[in-house]
Amino acid sequence: MAMEMQNRRKTMRFLLLLLVFFFTEMAAPSTASRSTSSTQNLEVQTQLKLLNKPAVKSIKSPDGDIIDCIELAHQPAFDHPLFKDHKIQMAPNFDPERAVAESKVSSKTKPGSSRTITQLWHLNGRCPEGTIPVRRTKEDDLLRASSIKAFGKKRHKSIPQPRSADPDLISQSGHQHAIAYVDGDKFYGAKATINVWEPKIQQPNEFSLSQIWILGGAFGEDLNSIEAGWQVSPDLYGDNHTRLFTYWTSDAYQATGCYNLLCSGFIQINNEIAMGASIYPISGYRVSQYDISLLVWKDPTEGNWWLQFGNKYVLGYWPAFLFSYLSDSASMIEWGGEVVNSESDGQHTSTQMGSGHFPGEGFGKASYFKNIEIVDGSNNLRVPKGLATFTEQSNCYDVQTGKGGNWGNYFYYGGPGRNLNCP
Repeated sequence: MAMEMQNRRKTMRFLLLLLVFFFTEMAAPSTASRSTSSTQNLEVQTQLKLLNKPAVKSIKSPDGDIIDCIELAHQPAFDHPLFKDHKIQMAPNFDPERAVAESKVSSKTKPGSSRTITQLWHLNGRCPEGTIPVRRTKEDDLLRASSIKAFGKKRHKSIPQPRSADPDLISQSGHQHAIAYVDGDKFYGAKATINVWEPKIQQPNEFSLSQIWILGGAFGEDLNSIEAGWQVSPDLYGDNHTRLFTYWTSDAYQATGCYNLLCSGFIQINNEIAMGASIYPISGYRVSQYDISLLVWKDPTEGNWWLQFGNKYVLGYWPAFLFSYLSDSASMIEWGGEVVNSESDGQHTSTQMGSGHFPGEGFGKASYFKNIEIVDGSNNLRVPKGLATFTEQSNCYDVQTGKGGNWGNYFYYGGPGRNLNCP
C-alpha cells in the first residue's frame, strides 16, 4: 500500500512537471521570435543613437516632448557622406524681402519687438547660442512606424496633381487635398501666412496638414519637392498636437527625404525654433485666431533653398545638391491642406482639414491662407498670376479664393470630411 502511494506521488510530480514545462513553452516566445525581437530592438536602439545626438542642454516641454539643444555641427544632416566637407552657410546672401540677412538670422529678437511664444517648449526654456533645438525621438515613435526604414517618411503619391486625368486618383493614393496653385513658369520661392488649428484625426495612421509645396519636375519617379507648414500626425508624433514641420524629396517620396531633421538633408542654423515641436497658441472656433508666416526661397548665389518662420527667424536651408530640378527652379507652387483618407470602416474618414469647417463659413470659423506670394526670377516677392484651385471631393473638403485689402491673395479651405454629402 505504501509502495502504491509512493508511485502515485511520483506520477503526480511527473505530471505537474510536464504541465509546468508545457505552459512555460507555450508562454515563452520561440527562438525565432526571440531572435526577431532582439534584432528589432537592436535596430531601434541604433536608430535612436543616430537621431538623438549628445545634448548641451535638454528642455522638457509641457506637452511631453524633450527638446535637446545640440551643437550646430552635430545635427543629423552631417551623418551623410555628402555633407562631410560641407561648410555651413550661416546666412542667406540675399532674400526676397530685401532685409538685412544678418539681422534676421540672429537668434535675438529685433529691437522693440515683443518676445512672443511661438512654440510650447519655450515656456520652459531656450537653447543657447551655437546650438539648435531638436525634438528627441523616443522608442515609441520608432515602434509606431511600419518599419525603421519608413520612419519619418511620407507615402508615395501624396502630392496633389491638379491636372491628373485619373478618375480613380482618390482611392489610388488615399490622400485628399484642397489647394490653390500656380504653374507654367519658373518660380524661386513662395510665401504665405497660414491660419493654425488643431483638426481632429479619426485614425492614428491618418494625418491632417496645411503647407506650402515647392515642386520641380514631373509627377513621376523623379519629382522634387520642398514642403513646410503645420500638421497633426498621431502616427509620427504620438499625439494630436499641431506641429511645425518640413519635408523634402528628390525622387517622389521613394527613397530620399524625410520630415524635419529625421534624416540628412535640411541644415538648421537657428536656435529658437524646433522642427516637429508644437505650435502655441492655436486658433479656436469663433474665438481668437492665430497664424504663422512661412517663406521659402532660393539663394541666387549659393543655390540653396532657405526657410523663414515669421518675420525674424531664418531657420536654415536645403542644400542645392540634394535636388535635380530644384537646383534650377520650381515649376509649380501649391498652398493648402492635405489629409489621409484610409476609409477604415468602408466610409470616408471624418479626419478634419484646416478648422474642420467649410470655406463658406469665413473668418473665425474656416481656416485660411493669406498674403500668398511667389518669388520671381529677380528674387522679388509678387502676387501669383493665374492662381487656380483643386480638390478631389469638394463635398468633403473645399477651397475658395479671394483678393483684397491687407490680405492680398487669399483663400479659405478645409472641411469635416465625412458628412451627409460625403458618405
